Amino acid sequence: MINVIYRPKKRLFIALASICTLLTSLFCYALWRITMPGLTQLNDYLPAIFGGMVILVVLGMCAGVLGIVLAILGFPTFRIFHFWAWHVINFIFPLAIFLGKMIDIPRNKIEQSFIEVNNHLVRKQKIKVPANRIMILTPHCIQLDTCTFKITRNIENCHQCGGCCVGKLLELAHKYGIHLAVATGGTLARQVVKSVKPKTIVAVACERDLTSGIQDVFPLPVLGVLNERPNGPCFNTFVDINKVEEAIKTFLEDEGANAN
Repeated sequence: MINVIYRPKKRLFIALASICTLLTSLFCYALWRITMPGLTQLNDYLPAIFGGMVILVVLGMCAGVLGIVLAILGFPTFRIFHFWAWHVINFIFPLAIFLGKMIDIPRNKIEQSFIEVNNHLVRKQKIKVPANRIMILTPHCIQLDTCTFKITRNIENCHQCGGCCVGKLLELAHKYGIHLAVATGGTLARQVVKSVKPKTIVAVACERDLTSGIQDVFPLPVLGVLNERPNGPCFNTFVDINKVEEAIKTFLEDEGANAN
């Protein structure tokens, strides 16, 4: 099965997030109306207290979605807006996936749109760090399955034969002086991040792993690069090296001083 990666549209996730915010707001209001008589019997102030909490939740969600929209449209926003927007995104994302399933939108399209939104917001922050605080993190399926040199514990075991993308990624790591790690799963990926303590990550993976990884390491900035799967999922995958290098340069504090 050949995986086709199209240019994702940010507006898909934004639209779903907006609809989820509206539906959540209506649900909260309906819940308040239903419980109001019972709350009044307990205490005259409880309906107002619960209503105030509902208003705060609704306003918080609306502010988060609005912050994302303004950032995407190019309006200047405070850094706190990005931080709050991500809290809202993490809450809304599973709701957006559920809503997409209800209206027959494939999960991978929603995830691709989510990754595109994430990348846009990260780039808008114009984060610059030293090369040794940047890490490329990739799945083990990027390595040729017949290769006898194991690289998950030591990436330098790669002989850069050109049979897969690992050699090119290692070349990039040497060129810019950044970290490169290959993980066999989410647990090992988290261990590597904890050990290296990068300030930014360029992550290569499929839609599902990228979305979960971006959420796992929040608030650490991550630029996601989707891998290519001509042989099916999790088997001899590829990545566009130019896209990875572009993501590195986005974070690189002094590109000229680190490149050979």
